[in-house]
Amino acid sequence: MPHTIGMIGVDVGGTFTDIVSVKNGRIETVKVATNVTESYKAVLEGAAEVGVTDAAVFNHASTHGLNAIITRRLPKIAFLTTEGHRDILDMARAQRPAHANTDPRWRRSFGDVTAPIVPRYLRRGVLERIGADGSVVIPLDAAQAREQLRILGGCGIEGVAICLLNSYVDGTHERQLRDLVREELGDIACSISSEVSPLAREYPRASTTVVDVLMKKIYGPYAKQLESGLTGLGFTGDLNFADCAATLAPIDVALERPSRIVFSGPAAGTVACARLGAMIDEPNLLCVDIGGTSADISLVTGGDPFVNTTFELEHDLLVNTLSNEIVSVGAGGGSIVSITPTGEIQVGPESAGADPGPACYGRGGTVPTTTDTFLLIGILDGTRFAAGRSTLDPALSAAAFDRLDTKATLSERVRFAYRMAVNNVAEGILDVIVKDGVDPRDYAMVSFGAAGSMMLPALLDLINLKSVIVPPYPGLFSALGLVSADQVHADSRTSYTILTPDAAEDIDTVYREMEAEMRHELGNDAETVTFVRTFDGHLMGQVWETPFVEVPGGTITAEAIEQMITNFHDGYEKRSGNRFEGMPVQGVTYRLTAVVPTAKVEYPRPARRPSGERPIPTGTVTLHHLEDVDIVAQEFEREQLLLGDVITGPAVIREPLSTTFVLAGQTARVGSVGEIVITRTEEN
Repeated sequence: MPHTIGMIGVDVGGTFTDIVSVKNGRIETVKVATNVTESYKAVLEGAAEVGVTDAAVFNHASTHGLNAIITRRLPKIAFLTTEGHRDILDMARAQRPAHANTDPRWRRSFGDVTAPIVPRYLRRGVLERIGADGSVVIPLDAAQAREQLRILGGCGIEGVAICLLNSYVDGTHERQLRDLVREELGDIACSISSEVSPLAREYPRASTTVVDVLMKKIYGPYAKQLESGLTGLGFTGDLNFADCAATLAPIDVALERPSRIVFSGPAAGTVACARLGAMIDEPNLLCVDIGGTSADISLVTGGDPFVNTTFELEHDLLVNTLSNEIVSVGAGGGSIVSITPTGEIQVGPESAGADPGPACYGRGGTVPTTTDTFLLIGILDGTRFAAGRSTLDPALSAAAFDRLDTKATLSERVRFAYRMAVNNVAEGILDVIVKDGVDPRDYAMVSFGAAGSMMLPALLDLINLKSVIVPPYPGLFSALGLVSADQVHADSRTSYTILTPDAAEDIDTVYREMEAEMRHELGNDAETVTFVRTFDGHLMGQVWETPFVEVPGGTITAEAIEQMITNFHDGYEKRSGNRFEGMPVQGVTYRLTAVVPTAKVEYPRPARRPSGERPIPTGTVTLHHLEDVDIVAQEFEREQLLLGDVITGPAVIREPLSTTFVLAGQTARVGSVGEIVITRTEEN
């Protein structure tokens, strides 16, 4: 596709909705407040501002579904499973988080005694049983199933999730039960696990199917309102939804399995980082997106995001779908500053959100937040907030800090709040570094999100990072990821198979069936796609798999099986540091993806400043409360910076939707695509 194609990316967050438009190589950005109850309205407001009539694609990501689950603003649905197993949603995996191992009061957030996703009276058992080998142990009792459905019909349910034991081997009973749902309850939302997630392990399959039905009810009306509104604005192109790995799918495909799109916004930022890294030759990136509510942390290693096969919406609430691994910390611009019972200042994890928001918004908020902290310091310019769409009142921020129940002075309160906010993010980053076993000296941190570039350069003094990179348009960088993503179709099947030459024919059949179905789904696009095969496997006797092991293309032969075994041992050794070639390998899940070529954003290349000239500051700004004495920092406009410009801290670099704070002892340099690379001064 030509790069002149019009592209629009929209990231709907909990506080703001970010819109990026790319037309004829020019990038235009808009940030509008998210309408919490009707979030499509904010999307349409931003779309109208950038114009959609000449856009060929409109790529959309949102946390709309996730927020509905967290707040329990959910439609009333039912869950049907094999008789005797309806409490699987309450028991989950019976795992506690580490912090609750010794807490007798801890309860699972979605358990029956707290806030269940599906209440127990709406979880019903049906008489049937499929064996692990696909044989029928107990035939489906249609009369008993109809009786249960009639009970549910009297409860006013809006959808049904069906997950029967071993249905990933044979989904016949689930399909029969879905037909009965149609006969008894009419055309209501219904998902069956053998289609949504035909994988082993009953609980993740069940929870995924439940989430799928919920997303059908949540995103179905939302998508119709969005499509109708865009049509009214003159949009005639392709509407795509991003999934949890920030790969794109046409809206009709996405809504067939909407569990894939429940948590798509943060993943787009990771994809944007990978795209930026490829442009500036930085393959190892630590990606940190600080928005209004949280700091979302992810890794790009060797140019590729770290992808999981399953992720948690809440502790133990699982969804089986490919997802970029993202760790969230309750540290954003809206994080509330408070006093603990022991008199200490703490920041987060509670957030003021978009309504009422930080105290300085003037919308009725009375508690101080991280945004108030940066405003009182002077890093934030209250007259230019959100590209001048609103102003911030420092008097309201000061009043909110004054209300804190502590003997500390105002300067001490603001200083400690700043340091706590920075350290909260540092702790989350260190957790990721230790968990994934990476050396931070090999990684550059990409700082984005509206609050990221204000806060994260300070981490150079706390973590031994290679550098901090502030990308172009940091305040809307996740939305840029949506015009940097591939359109990807994915499918998977579980079949426990020991990898021997005799298994070649069966495995070949699995891949050929998936490819035939995918080609049918793609239609004319099937001739332009690249098919990628992988499998998840383990050593015999193990419980958890090594995912995404490469599988040769073409017919699966005995030689291909040998290559799969070798690839498994290579991947296993890379992840665990051990290699056990004497043990047999068992394939568990076979995966197929089809990558459709898409146009991607190209960043404008800045001109170089004539030799001997230096960037000229627009003025100075006095920073209060950071130290015992005020600090005078130079002030720059980012749009005036050119390739190779060097700025020595302390300095504040302003742009319409973000602010970058370069600390004393740090140096900022403008790179090849306009990125700002911040390092310790002694390293330059």
